[in-house]
Amino acid sequence: MATNSSSASSRSDARPHRLRVGLTGGIGSGKSLVAAELAQLGAHVIDTDAIAHALTAPGGGAIDAIRARFGAEFIDRSGALERARMREFVFRDASARKALEQILHPLIGADAEASAAAAPASAPYLVFVIPLLIESGSWRARVERVLVVDCALDTQVARVMCRSGLDERAARAIIASQATRAARLDAADDVLVNEDTPANARLRAARLHALYVALHPRGGGARATL
Repeated sequence: MATNSSSASSRSDARPHRLRVGLTGGIGSGKSLVAAELAQLGAHVIDTDAIAHALTAPGGGAIDAIRARFGAEFIDRSGALERARMREFVFRDASARKALEQILHPLIGADAEASAAAAPASAPYLVFVIPLLIESGSWRARVERVLVVDCALDTQVARVMCRSGLDERAARAIIASQATRAARLDAADDVLVNEDTPANARLRAARLHALYVALHPRGGGARATL
């Protein structure tokens, strides 16, 4: 019997579904540390912040739309987004923040999916690093498990102050603008507690890696708190 070559080709080219993990956490929680460790262990990590930076770099795919919506004063001499000015503007104006998100989020989503499709066959699962996963409302349906990197509020404040040189009031204001700790934990399938040393966070990430490799690609399984 003759075989439909196009159907056979599409079946052979199709890649098996891999577990999709959404990694999130508040500013200063340690998302980057955990993501780097999972990548080191073999996961394919897709950092939506890195995608956003590329989209708003000189010649980036979001620059023209940002210039048209907000004006040339939000684009620097190199052709990149004036990040500090835009950050201050959208922090004060919720409608401006929504307008910026309407430009960026679809582009970020498309680039993230392209990266997922190009993941090497050796990667056992995919990790999408999404700082605003809870706030976005759309990413939850695109991942099978949500991993929250968690720490106490005072730990967050201290880390943000140390890393960014901000005073305590400014650090707390940034934290207050994000989803609450309770909201993140309520949405979590897995929680990695990052209160102590980077070495311990890496050990917990390694335990999660083993869990994700063992899980069925469609998710499931009990909540892990490490």
